Amino acid sequence: LVRIAKKLDKMVARKSTEGALDLLKSLTGYTMTIPLLQTTRIGVAVNSVRKHCSDEEVVASAKILIKNWKRLLESSTTPKKEKDVEGKKETDGEKKEKRLGLASCPSEGVKPPKSTAEKHREKHKERANSSKARAETPRTPTSPTFSPSPCLLASCYLTGDSVRDKCIEMLTAALRMDDDYKEFGVNCEKMASQIEDHILWGSRECSGSGCRGTRRGSGSTDMKYRNRVRSRISNLKDPKNPSLRRNVLCGAIPASLIARMTAEEMASDELKELRNAMTQEAIREHQMAKTGGTVTDLFQCGKCKKKNCTYNQVQTRSADEPMTTFVLCNECGNRWKVC
Repeated sequence: LVRIAKKLDKMVARKSTEGALDLLKSLTGYTMTIPLLQTTRIGVAVNSVRKHCSDEEVVASAKILIKNWKRLLESSTTPKKEKDVEGKKETDGEKKEKRLGLASCPSEGVKPPKSTAEKHREKHKERANSSKARAETPRTPTSPTFSPSPCLLASCYLTGDSVRDKCIEMLTAALRMDDDYKEFGVNCEKMASQIEDHILWGSRECSGSGCRGTRRGSGSTDMKYRNRVRSRISNLKDPKNPSLRRNVLCGAIPASLIARMTAEEMASDELKELRNAMTQEAIREHQMAKTGGTVTDLFQCGKCKKKNCTYNQVQTRSADEPMTTFVLCNECGNRWKVC
């Protein structure tokens, strides 16, 4: 073994592993022991060949030898460890007995220590008993408790429905913004009750001969009803639109009319002008796209990258500003403007 180990070391030093496979195969015939491995250091030589050799067959046979020798080490070390652990347990137990003042043999009054299996069994029994006790004790069903906010309306305006009462209360708060109601001397609760009633049951329908009051809808506080109430509250509270609230309070807009007005009709004058300007610009761009323009190849489309375009020039700003050029791509229909 020493001779083989020296040969293998020389091969590694010369960086030439010719004949290493034969030497490794000869090692398989030896019955290896731990003293032999320690004295001959054959394991170190085989491992160095495995690291420095490029031949796959040599590396594979070296790995097999190293694995087999490692098993010898593991099998020899495990019984020692078990003995050490048992010895430690015994010494720990003796120390505890000495501390407690107990004799080595168990007396009649002292019970022997329980094993781990018995402890697990006792735990399972305790859990089963506790689950049975829980199942036997009846529990009262707990329903979710709701704490509705107290309604501040007068008793004559209460409807008996919590949703309707809350909507009337919120409409009353919206009408009382900025203390305008004091100037007109209006009962906001009464007006809010009338608006809510018209929202719930419908509005007045106007025919060709005149207007007549009709009761439409089922009178349910569904999502449509709530959305209509929210729309009135937000528009009445809008600080940029105080004229709507003042018109409702002075009677220029009756309760039946505010109940059926759309969001566009309730909007402020500033918002109406902005919407009108945007609509006019969209109409103008649509009309210019349809009317004939001047065909040119001076503009390139940003989408299709082609130069088949038609353009129009319109004075959209003041007279001292340059004209705005509206361009239409004849290929893909893309539109853009150049200021």
